[in-house]
Amino acid sequence: MPTTLDTTTIMIAGLVALLLVLFVIRLVRNRRKRIRREANPRKITIKDIDLMADGSEFELYLFRLFHELGYREVYQTTASRDFGADLVFTDQNGLRNVLQAKRYGNSNPVSIGAVQEVYTSMRYYEAERAIVLTSGRYTEACRILAAVNGVKLLDRDDLEELIILFKSRRYDEAMAIIEEPAETEAPTWKPKAKKAT
Repeated sequence: MPTTLDTTTIMIAGLVALLLVLFVIRLVRNRRKRIRREANPRKITIKDIDLMADGSEFELYLFRLFHELGYREVYQTTASRDFGADLVFTDQNGLRNVLQAKRYGNSNPVSIGAVQEVYTSMRYYEAERAIVLTSGRYTEACRILAAVNGVKLLDRDDLEELIILFKSRRYDEAMAIIEEPAETEAPTWKPKAKKAT
């Protein structure tokens, strides 16, 4: 009989341990969801950004990040009629910037459409600078078009650095990354001569 009691005790203890583990997992998941929902820049990590349900959570996070960095006149555009810009803000030099946010994975790089959209939004928002910020990477064609048009591209590495600098309260360094001039060296179109027949 003592063997049965020991087996029952072990099974009950195992079940209690399993329930405790499941409870802790649920708490962690709920905490992560709450953090993403609140989009608190002090708590968000790159892993939280990767888990965001859609681009609107990323846009809200960037809105709060830019506001807490100290940028003036930070506006989040309306989703239905953003005209190619998700944020509009004034930088330290008094220049109005438009920013398009792209929460993409590494396997799905941002293409030229993002550059085209944010560049054309500059006229509507009367902006002097255009930026695309992604949690992923860019295609080569996107990089070339951005360089030709003076659009600043910030990729996953830049975003991770912004997060680190912000959390360590090095706001000026974070703003310097955002405000660096756009890459402007890119190959330009060269016509190919056709032979007359």
